[in-house]
Amino acid sequence: MSYTKKDIARRRFDVVIVGAGGSGMRASLQLAQAGLNVAVLSKVFPTRSHTVAAQGGIGASLGNMSEDNWHYHFYDTIKGSDWLGDQDAIEFMCREAPKVVYELEHMGMPFDRNPDGTIYQRPFGGHTANYGEKPVQRACAAADRTGHAMLHTLYQQNVRARTQFFVEWMALDLIRDAEGDVVGVTALEMETGDLYILEAKTVLLATGGAGRIFAASTNAFINTGDGLGLAARADIPLQDMEFWQFHPTGVAGAGVLLTEGCRGEGAILLNSNGERFMERYAPTLKDLAPRDFVSRCMDQEIKEGRGCGPNKDYILLKLDHLGAETIHKRLPSVYEIGVNFANVDITREPIPVVPTIHYQMGGIPTNIHGQVVVPDAQGQNVPVRGLYAVGECSCVSVHGANRLGTNSLLDLLVFGRSAGNHIVEFVRSFGEHKPLPADAADATLERVNRLEDATSGEYAQDVANELRATMQQHAGVFRTQKSMDEGVVKVAELRKRVAAIGLKDKSRVFNTARIEALEVENLIEAAQATMVSAAARHECRGAHTVKDYERAADDPVAPLGRDDANWLKHTLWHRATNSLSYKPVNLKPLTVESIPPKVRTF
Repeated sequence: MSYTKKDIARRRFDVVIVGAGGSGMRASLQLAQAGLNVAVLSKVFPTRSHTVAAQGGIGASLGNMSEDNWHYHFYDTIKGSDWLGDQDAIEFMCREAPKVVYELEHMGMPFDRNPDGTIYQRPFGGHTANYGEKPVQRACAAADRTGHAMLHTLYQQNVRARTQFFVEWMALDLIRDAEGDVVGVTALEMETGDLYILEAKTVLLATGGAGRIFAASTNAFINTGDGLGLAARADIPLQDMEFWQFHPTGVAGAGVLLTEGCRGEGAILLNSNGERFMERYAPTLKDLAPRDFVSRCMDQEIKEGRGCGPNKDYILLKLDHLGAETIHKRLPSVYEIGVNFANVDITREPIPVVPTIHYQMGGIPTNIHGQVVVPDAQGQNVPVRGLYAVGECSCVSVHGANRLGTNSLLDLLVFGRSAGNHIVEFVRSFGEHKPLPADAADATLERVNRLEDATSGEYAQDVANELRATMQQHAGVFRTQKSMDEGVVKVAELRKRVAAIGLKDKSRVFNTARIEALEVENLIEAAQATMVSAAARHECRGAHTVKDYERAADDPVAPLGRDDANWLKHTLWHRATNSLSYKPVNLKPLTVESIPPKVRTF
């Protein structure tokens, strides 16, 4: 039976936050402590959000275990981003890093400790001292369960602050008025199947990434790009979606993440010859080179026949030389993962790994305050009033074309806190709620009722699986122009199939088939944005490596590789026209000198 406007209940809040991961709960904590009426929507219980899967650490230049300062962190992040990161945002993040880590410590975060009581820090890929000369210990860690510890700490603080959680709710569409301001969201309560309009002075999107657009992913099943879908359908462009990070060490055949903290503690990658091959590719940083670089080196070893196993299709990660005591103390979850997902005891033998899709560098464009921004006719960033985004679903562009490990948890804390502070001031000066437009729920009713009224149609997971296989084939570690162009066509065809999805089960009470169908409508937005943006970028930069544009080794003046003259710019994908526009990278930091582009070597 179709939904009608009479079926939609209304509730009113100062702020609605969509997503209860690290960034959403860091922001909600600021808001609840300021006395605002906050609702946090989450598809899962907050401590089951995907932040719980982050293992290795939080990047901050505390200098507890080696010489360090925020200038070094700033340099490493810009270099890691392959100069596509905005230097003002990167400076802001790196300068704020120690503050947010110490705040978390004072909330009760159970960091590992040095003998002198200070926070334990381990090395991580791409993090150096003295501007690239040597690895530095910058990752503030709680064993290999840092995200788990952080998420529980933030949840406990939010319970103390009386934040209102709406668990097992799914946001469906943003509500914008005639002036373009965001005045609320529509949402589905999964348990009952009831629809709601949640009015708000401000909406904050903190929905995480869309890693489930790929077949082999370290991402949870809930990571379906819901925030990206909400934004795209509300005529907000998606930025830099061609850049997807492959984590070097996903368990072969399972995709489960093995933290970069393994290599930070001293684990090494081996090919079938037993060679520590990263010494050939990155003589200085070796196994601790940035993730995009290590992933490509692993892929090249496999393609050149030096992969391991009967099919020579994976690399070995060796940890046994660290000793069982160190492994059980610093990497207990990795040990458990080895036993459960690879039948390997890592204290005795190496574990098979392959590069696996892990992180979305692009997303909803924002500024350092978390405000969603769109370019005006003159190309200037203009905030969308009433809409913020933080975490992996956003793109403040501190990660550029490739994210450094540990900067994801840092991103959540810094910009979750920053957005929270900005929203407090915004709401206090806001006045009464703006009236809802007459058509507030029309788009949602149309989407939901199309599924309700369909008497036939495709099964959502069949379409989703085809989408994932397409993205895996056409947007992998190494790309070609021909393959990406083919991917653009295939994804466009899949969009038609998404529109033809049907439901056999029309029940409303916890109907997971309906949830999955609605999630596929978000997946297609992320996938099409990725494929179109990737096919248009005719260069190699960070995680976007295209065989057609690789620099020829024997021709140093060939116009191939990274092309700063033409492509030092952000892509913006517009859903309505399935087209791209561009905006320049901000090379001007807030207070220090700019770091000009140069060749990335390790």
